[in-house]
Amino acid sequence: MVVLGNRGKCAGPCRLPYELLAETQDNSSDTKNTSTLDKGYLLSPKDLCGLAHIPRLIKAGVKCFKIEGRMKNPEYVATVTRIYRKYIDLALSGKEYIIDEQDITNLMQVFNRGGFSSGHLDGKPNREFIFSEKPNHMGIYLGTVEKYNSSKGHITLSLETPLAVGDSVSLEKETGSYLVSELMIQNQNLKVAEIGNHVTIGRMKGKISTGDKVYKVASKKLMEEARLSYENCENIKIPLSCNVTIKKDTPIQMELFTTNEIHPSGIYHQVKISVTSDIVPIEALKTPINMERIIKQISKTNNTPYTFENITVFLDDGLYVPSISSLNELRRNAIEALEKEVKSRILRKSPELNFKNEEAITYIPSLEHPKISLFLRDLHTNYDYTKLEKDKIDKIYLSLKLFVNKQYTSIIEYLSEHYNLYIYLPTIIKGNYKNIILNSFDDITARFAIKGFVLSNVADFEFLKKYQGKYDFVGNYSLNVFNHYTMNEYKKLGLNRITLSRELNQESLQEILQTADMDTELIVYGNLPIMVANYCFLGKTNNCYPDCGQNCTKTSNYYLKDRLGFQFRVIPDNLQTVTLICNSKTLSISTKNLSVPSIRLDMLDETIEQINEAIHTSYLREKLEGMQYTNGNLYRDV
Repeated sequence: MVVLGNRGKCAGPCRLPYELLAETQDNSSDTKNTSTLDKGYLLSPKDLCGLAHIPRLIKAGVKCFKIEGRMKNPEYVATVTRIYRKYIDLALSGKEYIIDEQDITNLMQVFNRGGFSSGHLDGKPNREFIFSEKPNHMGIYLGTVEKYNSSKGHITLSLETPLAVGDSVSLEKETGSYLVSELMIQNQNLKVAEIGNHVTIGRMKGKISTGDKVYKVASKKLMEEARLSYENCENIKIPLSCNVTIKKDTPIQMELFTTNEIHPSGIYHQVKISVTSDIVPIEALKTPINMERIIKQISKTNNTPYTFENITVFLDDGLYVPSISSLNELRRNAIEALEKEVKSRILRKSPELNFKNEEAITYIPSLEHPKISLFLRDLHTNYDYTKLEKDKIDKIYLSLKLFVNKQYTSIIEYLSEHYNLYIYLPTIIKGNYKNIILNSFDDITARFAIKGFVLSNVADFEFLKKYQGKYDFVGNYSLNVFNHYTMNEYKKLGLNRITLSRELNQESLQEILQTADMDTELIVYGNLPIMVANYCFLGKTNNCYPDCGQNCTKTSNYYLKDRLGFQFRVIPDNLQTVTLICNSKTLSISTKNLSVPSIRLDMLDETIEQINEAIHTSYLREKLEGMQYTNGNLYRDV
């Protein structure tokens, strides 16, 4: 799924319950009929497990693997990183790549939501993407309650996986978990029971009945192994070598360098540091300092990420160091100098861009009428598009899929003759759809007076390479332009106009508009997408199947209804099995305090009259009022 950025403030809407509603028009009246197609945690994906794909990903050139673990415990992190490290090393070794099923079991034990999914890594149809029954940790199936003694709190079952005292279990009708403190076979207490054992688990009180499924949600043994892997253990340290010179009448010196055989490349390659102390050794009156004492003091790297592999001391006889702590300070200064050098090798510098001095600019909102770009997500054969407010519309964007549907040909011909017409590319373009586009693009541009394209993905630059320079290129909001640096990079790639990020508030918009050196556009109206899913919620898959009921081809509108009663429009696309989920409220913002030259209106189901009303209001840089409208992020802290 592609979810619009939450900047770390995601409230977890994908883990909440929803109803999938179908709304149909009754042809015999003006009433609409609503039916429930599905309910549950309909947006909650199973956890991704990519172990099987590691060799292929490495071969493709992937250099870094990201493991998601938001708000997980240290034991989860220790277990997952250990297992993935094992298989990354195995893939790099060239040995036969075989996955131990116990490792999959351990991953499932530390966290899973109804099992694992390969996500979209396979590129194959995936009917196991969403788990709608439960949004949190499922654990491993342990067995089914065969008998429950409520007075004693005993449940009896046959084990499908081993169980031990100290493990935790949950039941399908319960929200919490139970710590196993009593485990028996025929009244004989056990510490561990194996698969197939007919056991009784004690001290279980709650909403329990015969036939309930039981899951092991935590393994004491696995958790202890994980903790031992990071507690009270030796951390990996960077080996260093150094020369310490202590000569008569000369300040003490230390020369520190990395072991290049161990660091043939990277930030520690051939690092050499030299530091000098303020302390000057003097002749000893009694006991002179010896080499062993010097090495002992220098070796105390303690909690630093370094250790001395070799220490060579050049020491004159009969010397005394007035302050032995000066050796500690010398070591600390040398390591600090080393770290400074290493950090300088990885410091990323911002590009030097020649922007105007913002302090010298007074922000003056535009009083002129904005140019209006009208985005039509769909076309309706019963609409009279000749009644659009033509004089106020500068551009019309049409979804790419509309151009390949012959029933809209006459409408598109009219729009291309009377407006500057642009092809709006979707955020996700699958392989099969890409072939359709490539085979029809030349026909579309030859048949209709196309002025340009709206690019929704960085890959679109390569996709439209042959059209660059001949057509106007508009960057969509999904490119997430948030500052001048990003804007400048997209300008280099060939954009003529950029749509500013939907996350920006008014203050941020004013700041970026002050010094923008290319044409900008801002979305000011519409039930905007809040999620683009490579998944069909009607067919419960990421690929079309003949037996799914083909609900997407019916003249129904679909909605996800949340627990508060808000309804989010669901727009399926049977060409790609991609779904848009749109906001339950309609964005409508004023641009009286914004000097943006172009604005966009995003139309979904609006009538011609409603479209014209939105155009007229936005043309005056005003907004529509009412409970059904939202200001989006305009006045929020983001």
